Amino acid sequence: MNTVLTQEVIRYNKLLVVMAAMLRDVQKALVGEVVMSEELDAMANSLFNNAVPGAWNKVGFLSLKPLASWILDLLKRVKFLSDWIEGGSPASYWVSGFFFPQAFFTGTKQNYARKHKIAIDELSFDFKILDDMPYD
Repeated sequence: MNTVLTQEVIRYNKLLVVMAAMLRDVQKALVGEVVMSEELDAMANSLFNNAVPGAWNKVGFLSLKPLASWILDLLKRVKFLSDWIEGGSPASYWVSGFFFPQAFFTGTKQNYARKHKIAIDELSFDFKILDDMPYD
């Protein structure tokens, strides 16, 4: 699971670096310290319209949320990973909070296969949908 965590952190760090650089550049462009490029203009318009800038979408997680909700979601995702780093493996995982949930499922199968000395190719997931589950 450390590999999954590392890959997720790399992806989120890349997104955060792009966001920080672009926000810094658009602030400079707004006060005339740098030229307002087409990309920065598009980003400023996206921010004004509460939309996730296209450049962030290219390196970000899949989402259809408007910018304000997207930022709140991003903060929760980063906190989930930070808590995992600081506190160890969580009791439950926020699967939809991963950039690449397939890697998590593969890692889970690998851990189980190693623990029980079973070939990973013999394992699969089975799901049961329960209608009477309480929601938090």
